[in-house]
Amino acid sequence: MSINSPTGGSPSVVVKPVVNAIRIIHHLAECGAPERAADIARQLAINPSTCFNILRTLAAEDMIDFDSVCKTYKPGIGLARLASQLVGQGQRLDSARPLMREFAVRHQVTVTLWRKMANDRIVLVSSEASPSNLRIDMAIGQRLPLLMGASGRLFAAEMGLNDGAMRTAFAQVRWARPLAFEDYVHQLELARQRDWAVDDGYFSAGIMAIAAPVRDRSGQIAFTASAVMFRGQHTGDAVDTLGTEMVALAHKLSYLLC
Repeated sequence: MSINSPTGGSPSVVVKPVVNAIRIIHHLAECGAPERAADIARQLAINPSTCFNILRTLAAEDMIDFDSVCKTYKPGIGLARLASQLVGQGQRLDSARPLMREFAVRHQVTVTLWRKMANDRIVLVSSEASPSNLRIDMAIGQRLPLLMGASGRLFAAEMGLNDGAMRTAFAQVRWARPLAFEDYVHQLELARQRDWAVDDGYFSAGIMAIAAPVRDRSGQIAFTASAVMFRGQHTGDAVDTLGTEMVALAHKLSYLLC
């Protein structure tokens, strides 16, 4: 069984200088040799003055290197560092999957890993489902409003939003079943006290999620680990027990991911 959730829409505004900067980076990475600004501008059909300003900005950020003698540009150390960080994160996620899979099998749930994206969204970066015939599959890359779901409650609980800002953000979320703002605030307080949170059918009808924070060395939430299951699959004291076990799993994951 596959459960789909809403994702954020594509951006409606294209920022041309950003697009051109990305094109320049791709071009330099693919051509295999340093190039002059005029040649880059001509091949990519970018205004020479605009191209020069973008190149100068990218060089200042170490994304590309400028040879002041030959007046040429090539990929910089910043790109290599960024690529290394991305590969490292992928490797860390791979190392976390066996722990997530074991938990999923033992409790017959789907274990998901979320991280904050910008200030208003969370994104799913990893998912491990139990091997049972009836299970919940979630697609990597899906995005949710920041306040939504058990994971969203954990992020929201530590954002320090004032009442007005919280109400505004809360009003923008489409809940699967009615949820009063006061009840949501109470759930955030419980999440702070227990260090785990529950979403009981508000993200998606018929689905319950229990999440715990995966904290970095400074104590900030780097990821959240969430157990996703059908409503009624775990009830009463079993929910509290699963919440406690999710906290233990999150602590183990912090050593692998942070």
